[in-house]
Amino acid sequence: MDPDEAKRIVRETNYVTWRRQGGWDPLLIVRAEGSRFWDSSGKEYLDLSSQLMATNLGHANPRVVSAIAEQARQLAYAGPSFATEARASLSRALGDVVPPGLNRYFFSTSGTEANEAALKIARAVTGRQKILARYRSYHGATAASISVTGDPRRKAIEPLQKVPGTVFAPDCYCYRCPFGLTYPSCHVACADYVDYQLEREGDVAAMILEPVVGTNGVLVPVPEYLPKIREITRKHGVLLIADEVMTGWGRVGEWFAVDHWKVVPDMLTTAKGITGAYVPLGLTATTAAVHDAFQDRYFPHGHTYEAHPMTLGPAVAAIEEYRRLNLLEKSRRDGEYLLTRLREIQARHPSVGDVRGLGLFAAVELVKDRGQRSPFNTEEDKLAGKPLVADQVAAAMLKEGVFCVSWVSHLVVAPPLIVTREELDHGLDVLDRALGVADAQVVRAG
Repeated sequence: MDPDEAKRIVRETNYVTWRRQGGWDPLLIVRAEGSRFWDSSGKEYLDLSSQLMATNLGHANPRVVSAIAEQARQLAYAGPSFATEARASLSRALGDVVPPGLNRYFFSTSGTEANEAALKIARAVTGRQKILARYRSYHGATAASISVTGDPRRKAIEPLQKVPGTVFAPDCYCYRCPFGLTYPSCHVACADYVDYQLEREGDVAAMILEPVVGTNGVLVPVPEYLPKIREITRKHGVLLIADEVMTGWGRVGEWFAVDHWKVVPDMLTTAKGITGAYVPLGLTATTAAVHDAFQDRYFPHGHTYEAHPMTLGPAVAAIEEYRRLNLLEKSRRDGEYLLTRLREIQARHPSVGDVRGLGLFAAVELVKDRGQRSPFNTEEDKLAGKPLVADQVAAAMLKEGVFCVSWVSHLVVAPPLIVTREELDHGLDVLDRALGVADAQVVRAG
């Protein structure tokens, strides 16, 4: 098909997510390999954000691709009431990588669905209705998952679709502490406030959180935060759900982010990197205690593609590849280098207010006034369709052949875990140059 014709058909007949439909002019991607992809003109791009923080293994990993083909030949589909070898193999493989005790699995096809299942399970098990979430969060697009999402996408959908019962907690966001305090003299007030909320609120089934906040800023909590949250939720008999859709599968230097703090939630949800994003798979992992609640009780959830064998077989190969390529250690090592480079870049650019990250998962937060920490844009600007400075920086990078995700007032640097040091340096050099677009718009003293 002619490339221009292909773009026209897609543009005119398809919806595109989370934006106004007018003015969409997408690249036509025709091939991808390693940390790079190519458009229909033959131009090469470095993927500095793993598409949507998903292709952790890079593109076209031959072992995962072969596993997809082999599974298609052996058994392309089976209904969820059947056992399959792929289902057994992945369940066994997961036992060696998920936090200890999370050994009961529900397989779906996305992170959104994994969270939807977790929320329904929590409400069914506890008999309570409320969910405690956090303001800077994203948990998915379906009715329950968007209702516990804190970012602007919830605001756009609430008039149309909302599951009642969400209570929002403050974030562990030291650069913009919601209490105006400073760590460590704050004594982690953001966690203590959760204790106060749970004591006063009542009827709370679960707390859902991203251990390291993803799209909304790559917020890495202080060391005491997650252990305190685990202690507090256990004290109140509230289930803890860790949303590791972005932070799982080596992204932050461990299999899962909770491993950094030796915290075991009651449920863990994940997707994206579980297959390297080659096929859509979501996972809701729970304790045996949660699963046992349904031994003599109706389990009120399911769908046609639950435990789809085409999604499970490649996940086994992906886990083997994370091990074979030693990508967890590489993510830790390259993550230290990434933060060092980003801090050097920050020192050169007045538009960079903060850089932060863990493993190969980092954010560059842009400000128009570093002293006041004033962002160039707000969530309201995003919803109103106003031009965003972060998008302008990302567009400048794309012109130089580097793809980087931008969101409201920051950029997300999250390359495939297989990225080479040369590729990482190239991407950061392009970012360094592109930040001139933001520097030109900062508020000058005097």
